[in-house]
Amino acid sequence: MSDKSWASSAGVRKSMQANTGRDTKPELALRRAVHARGLRYYVNRRPIKAVRRTADLLFPRIRLAVFLDGCFWHGCPEHHTVAKTNAAFWADKVAANRSRDIDTNTRLADAGWTVVRIWEHEATDQAAETIVEAVNRMRHAGPHFHSAEGMDAVSDDPELE
Repeated sequence: MSDKSWASSAGVRKSMQANTGRDTKPELALRRAVHARGLRYYVNRRPIKAVRRTADLLFPRIRLAVFLDGCFWHGCPEHHTVAKTNAAFWADKVAANRSRDIDTNTRLADAGWTVVRIWEHEATDQAAETIVEAVNRMRHAGPHFHSAEGMDAVSDDPELE
């Protein structure tokens, strides 16, 4: 491995290497809470195999995809902080993530999926209840459920809808 790094310092490099793409503390807590409420789901799976987008929780029978979005990485309107080093790079990165989130919502909705987006700062129990409510609505709506009934993309951020 090379000694060269794109990171601005050894501390930044160490912090970035510690970031994982899955099984984060908020994800594990949410999965435990949803599981404790009796729901079963797939973890880190693509809703549409041909599209490289992975849902954190997936309920394929009812076509529900749940994404747990990190406040920094997805530009949370309440908690996103501006990077002090390489600010332009990180601003572009977050903007690209937000754009991809919108594209993901659209692609999944077009394919008949419902998207629920949860911010990592949301209380775990409330986030789990949001998922339970969505699952229950969709199970009771039957096979003709669609976005006009209000669950196409659930998010507190209007830019992601």
